Amino acid sequence: MKAATPPETALITALAHDGRGIARMDGKAVFVAGALPGETVTLRRRARRSSFDEAELVEVLEPSPERVEPLCKAFGVCGGCLMQHASPALQRQAKQAALLDELQRIGKVIPEQVLEPLAGPVWAYRRRARLGVKYVAKKERVLVGFRERSAPYIADIAACEVLSEPLGKMVLPMAELVGSLSIRDQVPQIEVAVADESIALVFRNLKPITEADREKLLTFGTQHRVDVWLQPGGIATAAPLLPSQALTYRIPDYQVELEFQPLDFIQVNGSLNQQMIGHALTWLEASSTDSVLDLYCGLGNFTLPLARVCGSVHGVEGDAGLIDRARANAQRNGITNATFAVADLSQDITGLAWAKDRYDQILLDPPRVGAREMLPLIAAKTPARVVYISCHPGSLARDAGILVEEHGFKLIAAGIMDMFPHTAHVESIAVFEPR
Repeated sequence: MKAATPPETALITALAHDGRGIARMDGKAVFVAGALPGETVTLRRRARRSSFDEAELVEVLEPSPERVEPLCKAFGVCGGCLMQHASPALQRQAKQAALLDELQRIGKVIPEQVLEPLAGPVWAYRRRARLGVKYVAKKERVLVGFRERSAPYIADIAACEVLSEPLGKMVLPMAELVGSLSIRDQVPQIEVAVADESIALVFRNLKPITEADREKLLTFGTQHRVDVWLQPGGIATAAPLLPSQALTYRIPDYQVELEFQPLDFIQVNGSLNQQMIGHALTWLEASSTDSVLDLYCGLGNFTLPLARVCGSVHGVEGDAGLIDRARANAQRNGITNATFAVADLSQDITGLAWAKDRYDQILLDPPRVGAREMLPLIAAKTPARVVYISCHPGSLARDAGILVEEHGFKLIAAGIMDMFPHTAHVESIAVFEPR
């Protein structure tokens, strides 16, 4: 048996992008989960690499003033949150530093102005999530939750502090419900969606349910005031057990209400989303005579508020179902100056009609891979402003470097928006102008 590595004492000097503390020892970086900058800790190395080591935290000898008591009892085991031990202020500081580091290191760009982080509620904020489900024969019960931090198992939790209420307190009841079904070992996940006035739970069922299962699911829905859906196959197969109330969320500042399906992409943090829209539109500076292009528009989260302040806006998205709902949302809100198109934005779209039009400003909110294929189109339109919303600082940094170095833009402002408190996820905004 291999002897345990002896404990060592070290000073934590920084935070890694994934929330782990970094110590410098023997000329190498040592990553320590659960440690914060400024802390003196005892650690035990668990994995050695050529350029860095990984270690477990044994004891905090001198804690940081930014260390706080995690609210969740499963913190450290559940992989849903990585940074509950750090104050929200330190979390935002670390994310801002990560963004600026990636912009400079990958994109070789520095924003002229660093924006103050946008912040919202840090608990009970998550209105969309995919929860894993697993029947554990040895325990003779079902587990529902996120994956463990360092293992592929479902964390054993009874509640979740970041899920929107009342979902946070429904984790154990959902597990007990699945455990009572005839197909308890054939339900791998539950998608949850919280709207302003209703909640939907989508149970992925690999086998058909029985009539008794159906009654249990409907009874659960009635007791907890949620709409129960089943998904026996792909996304298109998801359907409610009974006719259900439409899922909607409001954007009051722009008098807009959007309807969505429970498996649609929406921003998970409703309060932060409200701030983000206002933030983005303020920086875009579109006037009542301007034409705006909204790339990767989804349901119209930015498109429809934009329609309230600009002359016309055109939204483009690759998912035809989302575009159908975006058009329906425009009609729902009496908006007539927003048009939409379906297009794969990872391909050459220069021959499409909308791509030939003139636009005064461009807003984009791409997926994690970024928007590299769209950058030549954006540059060719010579917009007065480009506002780039990003969920991955690495792809944003790459695209920022291309816009600046190859297309003659300047990065006038950038900053983070804390969409996912207690995680290492970095949501950010970057604003560009032609030089």
